[in-house]
Amino acid sequence: MTPVVFVHGFLGGSQHWLGQVDALAGFNVVALDLPGFGENAHLEAPASIAGFAEWALRELSARGIERFILIGHSMGGMIVQEMVARAPDRIDQLVLYGTGTIGILPGRFETIDTSKHRANTEGPRATARRIAATWFLDRGKAAAYEDCAMIAEQCSLQTMLIGLDAMESWSGAKHLADIMTRTLVIWGDRDRTYPWSQTEQLWQSIPDANLAVIPGCAHATHLEKPGLFNSILRDFCTA
Repeated sequence: MTPVVFVHGFLGGSQHWLGQVDALAGFNVVALDLPGFGENAHLEAPASIAGFAEWALRELSARGIERFILIGHSMGGMIVQEMVARAPDRIDQLVLYGTGTIGILPGRFETIDTSKHRANTEGPRATARRIAATWFLDRGKAAAYEDCAMIAEQCSLQTMLIGLDAMESWSGAKHLADIMTRTLVIWGDRDRTYPWSQTEQLWQSIPDANLAVIPGCAHATHLEKPGLFNSILRDFCTA
């Protein structure tokens, strides 16, 4: 079977996807840890979304993975759009989950500049825990919150600032019509990071895009309603 590759978002890591690894039994599932994040927190983060994309493509080649189904969440959704632009023939199917077309994140719970200021003044640990809470409808009371916060806390202040700068300077809007890969866009209807306008643009601009809106979820739909999310994902991957 074609390998399934997961690319996490800002303050994320490979451990976010444990429930999806189980749900996709029978697939070769590869969950990356981007440089500066998760189990690769000791590595220096690239200064751009394009740099993350180039790293991911090299890493997959080093593992002997040349063709794959590609899933990107949040900042990871920006990264996978760059991966498709650079290596369209390597990607069989694409999932853009909780993500958008421009990195300044209009409609986000706070501006990128505010996040950078608060990271500098409040420190990386407080910032990690505060931002992770926004991913859930029930914020810090969500069952999966502590696990996500622990992953987020692995990021250094430098990595946080680099990641925020990389997102802020990125746009993929002009390349959407060039994505010929069969695509699924997934969005939680209470997402505090990406409003509907961003999701709609992905869905309407990519020629072969399908849309799944999951109700009653924020930014971490795969953790808030894993059964529904996994069913949608497995259906798409096996079609």
